[in-house]
Amino acid sequence: MSAPRLGVLDVGSNTVNLVIAEAASGLPLPVHTWERRPRLAHRLPADGTIGPEALERMLAAVEEAVAESHRAGVNRMFAYTTAVIRDAPNRDAVLAAVQKRTGVRLGTLSGIEDARLTFLAARRWLGWQAGPMLMVDIGGGCLEVAFGRDRLPESAMSLPLGAGRLTREFLADGDPPPPRAVRRLRRHVREQFAEVAARTSWEAPRTSVAASKTFQQLARLAGAPPLRLGPFVRRELRVSALRPWIKRLAAMPSPKRSHLPGVSPHRARQILAGAIVAYEVMRHLGVESLIICPWGLREGILLRELEARQPPLTNASWVPWD
Repeated sequence: MSAPRLGVLDVGSNTVNLVIAEAASGLPLPVHTWERRPRLAHRLPADGTIGPEALERMLAAVEEAVAESHRAGVNRMFAYTTAVIRDAPNRDAVLAAVQKRTGVRLGTLSGIEDARLTFLAARRWLGWQAGPMLMVDIGGGCLEVAFGRDRLPESAMSLPLGAGRLTREFLADGDPPPPRAVRRLRRHVREQFAEVAARTSWEAPRTSVAASKTFQQLARLAGAPPLRLGPFVRRELRVSALRPWIKRLAAMPSPKRSHLPGVSPHRARQILAGAIVAYEVMRHLGVESLIICPWGLREGILLRELEARQPPLTNASWVPWD
């Protein structure tokens, strides 16, 4: 009899991802992955309303993902969406349309839940030797920051400073955007993050880590080894290497950015906003470099489920003791 299979379906701002793992392994190592790029956030208005064309692309992708999960023998599915739908004015209508057409009821994880689960994934990847750990994650809609000494963080926050959201709100006029728009965005990120960081007590971490595709691409852009070398190659993003890229990216149209090392065409337009957020966060928190973690939210979801399913010890148990 084959081992039970768990599926995580992630409906994000650019992609729909399906990751499948076997419950018996105890690790979130995928036995099967699947991806489509409906670009839900493509040409999204500033208020984030999801229009009919974008909705149709997303519905078709979720339908395909459901069929793929059946073919792969998934026994249990965790389906969720990130800030692009969670924060949309027409969120309820979108979620209802997905359920009606595909049978999937997408969960809407909060930003804090996102941060906690991503922190768990980073902790498990780096291990306890990482010590007190700071985790930073730039998504399409939000920025998450978390800190802790244990498997889950002691403090976590989520801010509306995602690379896709900021691109729509500040850099929509022109490609490349006008210099004044870039200055406005930098000032906005600086003010928003500085205000929150000033009210939050951050212990100096032993290890600072970054998750998400945005950080992976920024690290590659700044000289880190390519992803084709595998997940076990150490990759870092240094703030000194990132800083000059902000000016370079701001002067380039997105088609030219897409030819840079590590920058994918569907993220080329928003990589400038991602670079600005990453730089301001590192500068305000006094972080010289970030270790790039290949695990993120999807792995954190799988880990939470897999760790809860561990079998009891044979003929032994914890008992009260005086």
